[in-house]
Amino acid sequence: MITGKQRSYLKSLANSIDPILQIGKNGITNTVIKQADEALEARELIKVKVLNNSLLDVKETANNMMEELNAEFVQSIGSKFVLYRKSKDELINIPKR
Repeated sequence: MITGKQRSYLKSLANSIDPILQIGKNGITNTVIKQADEALEARELIKVKVLNNSLLDVKETANNMMEELNAEFVQSIGSKFVLYRKSKDELINIPKR
């Protein structure tokens, strides 16, 4: 579980990144989960966009992916959300508690 201070730090990092995954009308498929898992391992912080044609709720989708991937929810703005998960190599040095 990340603290508020850590979440704020991750939000500031997420401002400069573009979405690397898009969730469309098929919703959260095994392929999306696999791609997100690989991206989290490689980057630790990912931004995901929920397309308008998907008819999915952004926060609900973020919570579902968070549980599937054992990741932390960072933020949700409009149709995008950000997830964080520490990788084996620990690329992002987030502030201690």
